[in-house]
Amino acid sequence: MDATSPRPSNLNIENDSTELLQNFHLILDSIDEGIQVVDRSGVTVFYNRAAANLDNLKPEEVVGKHILEVFPSLCRETSTLLQVLKTGQPVSNREQTFMNYKGDTITTINSTLPVTVGGRLIGAVEVSRDITLIQEMAHRIVDLQMELFAKREGRRDIGSDRARYTFKDIIGESECILDLKRKAARAAGSMSAVLVHGETGTGKELFVQAIHNAGPRGKGPFIAQNCAAFPEGLLEGILFGTTKGGFTGACDRPGLFELADSGTMFLDEIDSMPSSLQAKLLRVLSEKRLRRVGDIKERIVDVRVVAAMTRLPEEAVSLGLLRNDLYYRLNVICLGIPPLRERRRDIPLLIKHFIDKFNSQLIMSVKGVSQEVFQIFFTYDWPGNVRELEHAIEGAMHMLDGDMILLEHLPDHIKKSVSRWEDTSHQFDDIIQGIELEGDFRETVRELENNLIRRAFAKAEGNISETARLLGIPRQTLQYRLKRLDMQPGNQ
Repeated sequence: MDATSPRPSNLNIENDSTELLQNFHLILDSIDEGIQVVDRSGVTVFYNRAAANLDNLKPEEVVGKHILEVFPSLCRETSTLLQVLKTGQPVSNREQTFMNYKGDTITTINSTLPVTVGGRLIGAVEVSRDITLIQEMAHRIVDLQMELFAKREGRRDIGSDRARYTFKDIIGESECILDLKRKAARAAGSMSAVLVHGETGTGKELFVQAIHNAGPRGKGPFIAQNCAAFPEGLLEGILFGTTKGGFTGACDRPGLFELADSGTMFLDEIDSMPSSLQAKLLRVLSEKRLRRVGDIKERIVDVRVVAAMTRLPEEAVSLGLLRNDLYYRLNVICLGIPPLRERRRDIPLLIKHFIDKFNSQLIMSVKGVSQEVFQIFFTYDWPGNVRELEHAIEGAMHMLDGDMILLEHLPDHIKKSVSRWEDTSHQFDDIIQGIELEGDFRETVRELENNLIRRAFAKAEGNISETARLLGIPRQTLQYRLKRLDMQPGNQ
């Protein structure tokens, strides 16, 4: 090779590598999650700013030092980084409470991965999120529950006070709601588990509280917990309790199941509960026993479990979100809450109920809604169901000066449905022709509903599936309506 020919420079390669590494570190320093990298011996080689903020330390206080030197409250068994270095297996979403050498206690959720080169373990990397405030809030929730229960002597049980709703609070006269109330009332007399499912805003907890209050446990505590509200480690402690010494920072604390003893435990969004906790819940359901986190002692609890979800239970099982064995244990009594679009007949009753409610709260005297607003309410799909209708009326009443809710007072997203309504308003006018709108309100709505069914049935040429699709109601509901109207279906 000629002496003047260009040759690769090791210095250039080293400079490029150094610049690449510096840029990589800058990127890792700019993200919100804490990142810590250790070598095979457990000495920190990289520690970004977010991690330093989480642990209330400076990077220079951590880099080049062994994990146990910086975090003396940890040990080789409790440190997720050292555990991964030992096993070579990743750890996902593990809660860890520890103390740094300054005495600060921190709780994080960690995901830790082994780092290998050529099949050889050379270190581990950990991504952390701070949940110290969330943990404190969770513990405070349990402490408040205990304080409330401690004050219940000489008065009605505080748990029953928390379950405010009864079957009288369930507004509706549609056949599907009346049938559901009958089933729920029968379920109230049972001691078996109940599984409730329905879209957001349909009133699942209202039914659950009514079941509790109407049953033999009505004077016992009613405890509700959303399973999606906390990460796995915190949720386990909240539900089943903790024992001092069970893990770093743990103390003797009963869980919500113990507080719900002799009463009802309502687990909302049960399909968001991690599988490992579902297995522990299954044991409570089967054997009426639980073990606090970190404890070896078993405790007997007498709790009726009612669970709820927005998905169909079978769908949750097929997606792996609900364990098969837990599904069969919970599904002793199953109640499906219909969406508002399948019980439009109840809309006038709900309108009156919510106007009366907010008249009382806001010291107003609103008489009702205009015909235009009623038409929109009756034809709107209500994706948020009864809760959305309630909020729409509450918001409208804050906006009006008179005694009637008009189109201008409605939320913007419902106003947008007006254009769709105007496109079909001439059809609605045809349907209501001949109906006396000044008579009994419920009878007017019933006649309107019947006209809608007749019109859709004729348009579908007697095909039940097509008629149900046009009306947006289940086939079973439609078949009941057709039977009531003495209308014979054609092709099915």
